[in-house]
Amino acid sequence: MYKARRILAVVPARGGSKGIPLKNLRTIGGVSLVARAGQVAKAVTAINRAVVSTDHEGIAAEAERAGLAAPFRRPQDLSGPTVADWDVLHHALLAMEELDGTTYDLVLMLQPTSPSRTPGHVMRTIEMLVDGGFDAVWTVSETDSKDHPLKQLTVSGSGDLDYYDPAGAAIVARQQLAPVYRRNGIAYAFTRQCLVEQKTTKGRRTGAAIIDEPVANIDTELDLAWAEFLVQRSGRL
Repeated sequence: MYKARRILAVVPARGGSKGIPLKNLRTIGGVSLVARAGQVAKAVTAINRAVVSTDHEGIAAEAERAGLAAPFRRPQDLSGPTVADWDVLHHALLAMEELDGTTYDLVLMLQPTSPSRTPGHVMRTIEMLVDGGFDAVWTVSETDSKDHPLKQLTVSGSGDLDYYDPAGAAIVARQQLAPVYRRNGIAYAFTRQCLVEQKTTKGRRTGAAIIDEPVANIDTELDLAWAEFLVQRSGRL
């Protein structure tokens, strides 16, 4: 609980990943991705309840060993690759409120595919949501200038090259580029009102909790190697 707000943490971990099969059970430093999310949730004392939302029995068992509850299974219609985060979080929130006989004021989403998170990252997101009066807070990382939208190009079917944004033609130095940011999956925080009444994960007022240090967000085998390097370097095994 933080300032009288009851907090539900949800770790979304479906079993049907295509890029890396059973990605959420892959290990970094000998610890599975879903277990790492559970360990961080357990370390954040402000969290009242931490659960996994999964359709896979093996992931549920691994989550429970790490201290996450697995009192329900995600229905198949919410387990596909194109299901939105809102659908998963809204289902988990209502399911847990019914099971626990209570109302949660805040919901956290802790994606297993971002194993660089720390309890400090999560707590900072909670504090920003409540103290800043936001509807939602997302953690983000600054995009490297080499990947800036104004430096992106398109290639037509005939092989012709063009700027993705015509304004890119005027860019000759990175100092001309205004910073842009990407979601890094470390933590998302939402008010209940944002999820239930606004029916969105990007509320009318959404804040950015900027993470300055390098982080991993896993979609590929190369991302796993990067995450392993970061964890080894940090000493947080």
